[in-house]
Amino acid sequence: TMLRAKEALEQLTLKRDGVDGRKIYLYGEGWDYAEVAHGRVGTNASQINLGGTGIGSFNDRLREGVMGGSPFGDPRVQGVMTGLFFRPNMFIEQGNADEQRKRLVEDNEKVIAAMAGNLREYRFENKDGFQTPGRDACWVGSNVGYAAQPRETVNYVSAHDNETLFDGITLRSAPDVDLETRCRINRLAVATVAFSQGVPFFHAGDEILRSKSLDRDSYNSGDWFNRLDYTGQTHNFGIGLPGREKNGDRYPFIESLLGDVSLRPDPALIARSVAHFREVLAIRQSTPLFRLTDAEDVQKRVTFYNTGVMQIPGVIVMGVSDDAADGVQQRCAKFNRLLVCVNVTPHEATIADARLATDLAGATMLAHPLQGQICPDDYLLGATCVGGTVVVPGHTACVFV
Repeated sequence: TMLRAKEALEQLTLKRDGVDGRKIYLYGEGWDYAEVAHGRVGTNASQINLGGTGIGSFNDRLREGVMGGSPFGDPRVQGVMTGLFFRPNMFIEQGNADEQRKRLVEDNEKVIAAMAGNLREYRFENKDGFQTPGRDACWVGSNVGYAAQPRETVNYVSAHDNETLFDGITLRSAPDVDLETRCRINRLAVATVAFSQGVPFFHAGDEILRSKSLDRDSYNSGDWFNRLDYTGQTHNFGIGLPGREKNGDRYPFIESLLGDVSLRPDPALIARSVAHFREVLAIRQSTPLFRLTDAEDVQKRVTFYNTGVMQIPGVIVMGVSDDAADGVQQRCAKFNRLLVCVNVTPHEATIADARLATDLAGATMLAHPLQGQICPDDYLLGATCVGGTVVVPGHTACVFV
């Protein structure tokens, strides 16, 4: 049905219909569940089946890697950006330090795959030191990477279903993580989506730290819980207990959170989040190297460093080349290459990588000219890239060019 719809849309022309149907982008959830699961009623439009069709689907692998757990489990399960291993919340049993580290490194591959467009055949060095395709990220047969082309991946960390990004971070954060840090993690997650290959998707209100007062399913919750205040003068956290039908089983642990007004962002924190959102979008828009359209091109241009068995957990370093010496055709008139660094840990990290030193030989890497200009951030002053060594402050995403 979706293929027929796509074919019909592509027949539309500006002259006859007033619209160029080839420019209409089709995307959807792509879940393989319920009565259509496993092809029970024919080939369904699931993520894996949509690979190669040009139709996009939501990449929940990125959301699960970043946030932790799944929509159907305990919302306090932590992910790579919400404190797993580095700041355990101790609310639930998540294993000992070694077990959490193993899961962190594993979930990190979900983020790596997503940043490369979640392509099923994109190859990178995995946690065990082997070259692996995206479809085998985390473990063989995982189907983490499923897209044939970048346009088939819709990267996101929050959407209409389940908690907002801010609420999800609030539920998972350790009690000693202060509000300013929680808001910084919100910005880090947004930046990761913006700096990834594929189609970025942002839930309405991600940029204003939107809260539904921890409502997991606000479909019938009305304007009181779904309110969006784009003036940034009010915030919806703690405006009441969400409905019992969908949230009653969580009352024992969300009541105390909602009663803590110190967890509600003020206008200054909201304004900073908005400015940061504008900045990461401007950085993405500044170069086509963030918007590669062909899987083969992604393989040639995109390289991940700090991988393999000796990696420093929690730090992703992605290079995107526009250098003819790498066998690629120049696409960007401004920059010869990008280096995107994402540090999910609370601490400054120094990454010295021999491959990075080789790839950057002779290059002078400076902060992206827009970085810190729309949203000033003292943390960024500590971000450097010299030779094959990058220094990235804690809870920071930065771009060098």
